[in-house]
Amino acid sequence: MSSIRPWRTIDRRPSRQIMLRDVPVGGDAPITVQTMTNTPTEDAKATIDQIRRCEEAGADIIRVSCPTPDATASLREIVRAARVPIVADIHFHYKRALEAADAGAACLRINPGNIGSEERVREVIAAARANGCAIRIGVNAGSLEKDLLEKYGEPCPEALVESALDHIRILEDHGFRDYKVAVKASDVFLAVAAYMQLASEVDCPLHLGITEAGGLIGGTVKSAIGIGNLLWAGIGDTIRVSLSAEPEEEVRVGYEILKSLGIRSRGVRVVSCPSCARQGFDVIRTVEALEQRLQHIRTPMSLSVLGCVVNGPGEARETDIGITGGGNGKHMVFLSGVTDHHVQDADMIDHIVRLVEAKAAEIEAASEPAVTLDAAE
Repeated sequence: MSSIRPWRTIDRRPSRQIMLRDVPVGGDAPITVQTMTNTPTEDAKATIDQIRRCEEAGADIIRVSCPTPDATASLREIVRAARVPIVADIHFHYKRALEAADAGAACLRINPGNIGSEERVREVIAAARANGCAIRIGVNAGSLEKDLLEKYGEPCPEALVESALDHIRILEDHGFRDYKVAVKASDVFLAVAAYMQLASEVDCPLHLGITEAGGLIGGTVKSAIGIGNLLWAGIGDTIRVSLSAEPEEEVRVGYEILKSLGIRSRGVRVVSCPSCARQGFDVIRTVEALEQRLQHIRTPMSLSVLGCVVNGPGEARETDIGITGGGNGKHMVFLSGVTDHHVQDADMIDHIVRLVEAKAAEIEAASEPAVTLDAAE
């Protein structure tokens, strides 16, 4: 079979590249995965601890809210401790943006609908330029400017895009081009339509997200549909999955979306069956245990966990490591697509973990020196 699979091709929208400290966004850079802390930023230790967990999960960029002077005062310590660029989330008080820029934020996220007058936006631009940080224009259907709501009657794609273009103009008029843009909505249709329209009108990097998507399951589904739809169309340079869940989960879901489209690969991609009466072992509990125990693996690889021999061997031949359920608690283990040996129920999970760890070490030893971001697929 040919290794060229045109039905898997995604033609990525050309965009210019900006830098968030040492992390590139846009252009031909890997699509980055973001999340946002939910600890009080004033509590630097708690925030740094949460950032560390997000970094371990693979976050490329992390946003922290800066609503108070005490929050921006803590930001300097947080920025120093973080291993990834920190974005300062600014609402209402433009002076917090000035303070965050001085504190070392890599990017200032401002919502044009609630940051204030154009003069205040100019001050934010000046602070960003002086401190070498980027700006993200974050348009949100829930906080559009009053004049646009009066003009259009309700949040709609045209209103979101007009808001974004108005504020892009302000940045461009001041010669500031280190910016990215988001036009988010909780409605999947609205968000996707707005991003599609904006993508055809600008060349800046786009930050994707379905805002206020919901809990872990519902929000994952909505985000996968919305973000996945856009990525499949080649639109998007950085993503944030907004969930009512711990921020580490947002990172994991973000990577799963990218992995499912073959855009980026980090860690173990699990292929597993939903299980049925034919299963030779408890597939559901096995997959739960393996996903938990393999979270530390960063090396891209594939693992198939199939309960029986109907589809098991076929799937296992396409993955790095595979386990297929057999009779009498004795299961087939595939390595690089070939039946290699058998394993008993009692030893199965520990055995697979050891195999994955060994495979990861083998791949790492044979690979080039690591780059800043995980390799793009």
